[in-house]
Amino acid sequence: MLTDAIKQEIQQTYSEFLKSRELGPRHGQKLMIAEIARTLGGITSDAEGVRNSDGHVCVVEAGTGTGKTIAYLLPSIIIAKALGKKLVVSTATVALQEQIILKDLPELKRRTDLSFNFALAKGRGRYVCLSKLDNLMGEFAAADDPTRALYEDELPSVDEQGVKLYESMMDALAANKWDGERDSWPSELEPADWQRVTTDHRQCTGRRCSNVSVCSFFKARDALHTADCIVTNHDLVLADLALGGGAILPDPEDTIYVFDEGHHLPDKALNHFACHGRMLSTSRWLEQCNKALSGVLGQISGAGRVDHFGEQLPGQFIQCKRELDMLYPALDELIQTLSEDSRERRSTHYRFEGGLVPEDIRAQAEQLHMSFDRLSDLLGKMASEINEAMEDAHCRVPKVDLENNYPVIGAWQARAEAGAELWLSYSRTDAETSIPKARWLTLVDFNGNYDIEVCSSPILAARTLEFSLWNQCYGAVVTSATLTALGKFDRFQMRAGTPNNSRYAVVPSPFDFSRGELRVPGQAVDAGDSSGHTRAVIDYLPELLQSDEGSLVLFSSRRQMLDVFDGMPEQWRRRIQVQGVSSKQEMLVEHKKRIDKGEGSVLFGLASFAEGVDLPGDYCAHVVIAKLPFAVPDDPIEASVSEWVESRGGNPFMQITIPDASLKLIQACGRLLRTEGDTGRITLLDRRVVTKRYGKAILDSLPPFKRVIEN
Repeated sequence: MLTDAIKQEIQQTYSEFLKSRELGPRHGQKLMIAEIARTLGGITSDAEGVRNSDGHVCVVEAGTGTGKTIAYLLPSIIIAKALGKKLVVSTATVALQEQIILKDLPELKRRTDLSFNFALAKGRGRYVCLSKLDNLMGEFAAADDPTRALYEDELPSVDEQGVKLYESMMDALAANKWDGERDSWPSELEPADWQRVTTDHRQCTGRRCSNVSVCSFFKARDALHTADCIVTNHDLVLADLALGGGAILPDPEDTIYVFDEGHHLPDKALNHFACHGRMLSTSRWLEQCNKALSGVLGQISGAGRVDHFGEQLPGQFIQCKRELDMLYPALDELIQTLSEDSRERRSTHYRFEGGLVPEDIRAQAEQLHMSFDRLSDLLGKMASEINEAMEDAHCRVPKVDLENNYPVIGAWQARAEAGAELWLSYSRTDAETSIPKARWLTLVDFNGNYDIEVCSSPILAARTLEFSLWNQCYGAVVTSATLTALGKFDRFQMRAGTPNNSRYAVVPSPFDFSRGELRVPGQAVDAGDSSGHTRAVIDYLPELLQSDEGSLVLFSSRRQMLDVFDGMPEQWRRRIQVQGVSSKQEMLVEHKKRIDKGEGSVLFGLASFAEGVDLPGDYCAHVVIAKLPFAVPDDPIEASVSEWVESRGGNPFMQITIPDASLKLIQACGRLLRTEGDTGRITLLDRRVVTKRYGKAILDSLPPFKRVIEN
């Protein structure tokens, strides 16, 4: 219950925090604190602290400048401590995690009398595996031994630059100058370089590892037990829930969650529970595993019942490969039905309407599921035998050989398990569920080699989140600057499954939006005509942009972005940076450098530049939006959602397409005003916002910018 004592502590702590920073209270921030306090303080529980009430979820849209981080941290920490619960703060991006850990939480602790501990939780994949690093260094040392003859496949697979990188990692760990986290390494690491020295739960030997006492991951994990507040990311929360909850993070029943950047949560959940696998690459992988098996068994033979399970593996590898190869022609035949134009793209999709797979393919998928499930089971039993052998002091196999090969078997098992899950999805009809899955094939061109990727995904995360998260947790807060679409929470509720009895609120931003101007110029044309619209943008953009200011031009398609860039005059192309040529971070750094020098700079970007890009003041005085951000028509999941809505008598365009476009447009417009003193303008080069019936609803959902609609 929200007692008077808790209310008073929240009020006093907030006043204390503001006074120490010489700030006045923000109306939206106060409202948000009150909404969260009422929700979390209204939860009731039994004598054992188990929640026995509903209405325990609070969904708050808080505009830019509200100060939402303090607005949720302050009441949540106080109430969680009063109830004896853990607080888990989850974000979608590393940048926000670092801000909360390095700035917001330390500042709240320093400027108030609150007493609490906090820690950062990341998955195994963000930490170096010292055993893998040791093994790599051992390979290098062996290669340098002139007395040892090496076969070609025994040569280290890392070049000289990679050797220097891993040596510097070892030196930094030994000198306590690095904590083993990828994000704290002083330079950016290539994914392939990092992948060689990290691990996952299938490959990790856990507390049995000889390096466990100095393991960066377990050091960080042990620190979570004493933390009152744990900062993590949506993916790790979902991974924990998939394991039943409480495996990595605290038990959901004893946890209050805060999901910042909460509009990402439904999509993260979809990605987490999606399945996919490539036909030809998986077939090659099975063949490679079969060839490598004898070498693995040669090192661990005699450990428990490893040989018993190992002798069954060759036949199982061959069976899985044979069945995959038998299915490939049927899938390739479906791919060939796609138009020649679509197959010339780098990737394109063949979607099974209604998620229904033809009976002959479904029957083969059922057999593939059984075969991959059997393979996963054999590999899992081998992994268990190796794990137990590492504890057996009388095992005649050297522990180092067991440790070196356990990750290999674990990686094989993880891929076999993923294959079993994929083909199980394709063997089902979804008759037992009210919401179908999306199933589709993607034609992939990888360095000139074609493959077919088989994909399956839930079309909505609502049911999964409802049962695994909202029904299980003690309490939850979801917040973001963009949770409503067309002024309603309906879109978010449909995709995230938040309970009807949740508390939904929109709190105002302190920004004066009249300092920004939204203009639809007379030169704008209907973007439904793609080629005509592109020509109009090329013709008008040089006139629209100013050479001495910072501008951000946002596109809905890469093709149009590149076509517009190619059509721009040479003097403008020198000022423009196009997304994809260099990293996003490098583009932003260069952009700011140019503006700081008094030069003009223009960024051409896609959807990822319409969200999360912070360019305050002169860094972004003008946002140009080429067209209304409607979803790509051939996106398999969105197409399946629309198909499902239509099958239930709904209007997918009005219920899905328009709300989604409205939300994306709000995010794009949000790039303009980043501080209370910012000014600038937004230009929308799509006449449909004026000529179509839905245009007024989209315009009215935007912040109250000064609006100029030219004839």
